[in-house]
Amino acid sequence: MTKALVFPGQGSQTIGMGKELYENFICARVVFDEVDSALSRKLSKIIFDGDMDQLTRTDNAQPALMAMSMAVLSVMQIEYGFNPLSVAFMAGHSLGEYSALCSSGALSLANTAVLLQKRGEAMLASALKKKGKMAVVLGLTKEQIEDSLSGEVFIANDNCVGQVVISGAEEDVDKASEILERKGAKRVLPLAVSGAFHSSLMQQASEEMTETLLSIPMQAPKVPLISNVTGQPIRDVTEIRQLLIKQIVSPVLWTQSVQLMAKEGVDTFIEVGNGKVLSGLIKRTEPTASAISLNTILSMQEFFSLDNRKKEKCLI
Repeated sequence: MTKALVFPGQGSQTIGMGKELYENFICARVVFDEVDSALSRKLSKIIFDGDMDQLTRTDNAQPALMAMSMAVLSVMQIEYGFNPLSVAFMAGHSLGEYSALCSSGALSLANTAVLLQKRGEAMLASALKKKGKMAVVLGLTKEQIEDSLSGEVFIANDNCVGQVVISGAEEDVDKASEILERKGAKRVLPLAVSGAFHSSLMQQASEEMTETLLSIPMQAPKVPLISNVTGQPIRDVTEIRQLLIKQIVSPVLWTQSVQLMAKEGVDTFIEVGNGKVLSGLIKRTEPTASAISLNTILSMQEFFSLDNRKKEKCLI
């Protein structure tokens, strides 16, 4: 069994995520408390007891989802003896790439929290500067969609076979949606987000994050990271910094990332964090692979019990 850890991005957040872990494991509590301390505010209160509109705000959602992922990983390590550095690759969807960097030892938890809050604030400011939107296109290839785009509308996420997200100026996205439906898209659905993420409309955010990303302490990841921008493994710190800057205005090449990991022998993808979005996308791209979501005590108990049984069988 060759494993990869994958970390979810924005849209996976729910009120109360991680509360079960916080109440049952000291190691999870330490993660949420450290994130609160790094941000000098009670983000955990918003996560556990806030309202969805407040949690969905991008400067809250980004560090919140990372905190959830790191709390899950901490329980996996301390309670179940899982070594995250034993996997072949790590990858994350958009903000999840920062969770992957933290998990691989490249960033500290506190610095990851600060980076993601600043990233969220910068993206929100860009969204307010120019009105934009995003829409998911079902049933067409990336190439078919690209041929139909004009004006300020771009591919934002290549999520899986048959699911691509477009992003850009509001009117241009609306026009492109109509064209794509006529071209044979099964559905084109607007997304409930505050801006045109992963498009040139986020250029201001990319520029604002440049100084921060170039100055924040970072080490080479102990496990190869699959870049959202290239869909290829990276370990060089200088390259990682530059790609994180570029990531804000570039498409997330998730399909290519999953295909690369599968080609390199990964047969088990473990989604570490809230929801099951990535597991679903992975199964559509690599149907023969195993994709497991770990975010509750029960899901971890079941996975590690099964994993240990498989190891025992191999030893026999």
